[in-house]
Amino acid sequence: QVQLVESGGGLVQAGGSLRLSCAVSGSIFSINAMAWYRQAPGKQRELVAAITSGGNTDYADSVKGRFTISRDNAKNTMYLQMNSLKPEDTAVYYCAERRIRVGVYEVAYWGQGTQVTVSS
Repeated sequence: QVQLVESGGGLVQAGGSLRLSCAVSGSIFSINAMAWYRQAPGKQRELVAAITSGGNTDYADSVKGRFTISRDNAKNTMYLQMNSLKPEDTAVYYCAERRIRVGVYEVAYWGQGTQVTVSS
């Protein structure tokens, strides 16, 4: 019964900030790789940021320098701090737990998604 519960989405003006949270239950959070994905209308779902169990991070080129992924293992929670938001950041954002399969990461569990809308 792995469950990923997201919060923090909403409407913000361009240049503003939001912090998304993902609370994880039903799995050993501290050993899992995690990630944030997003999907805009008419576009494929894309990886926004990823973090390993050891704290190594990776970001999509479009968000580098603006977004920060982090995790608090004591609270079983992952975060995405989003600064300097742009209208093109508008999307449904998804929390995901990742597993390595045949040498690459695949998503094992998805959160429900939370809408982020950035107005110009």
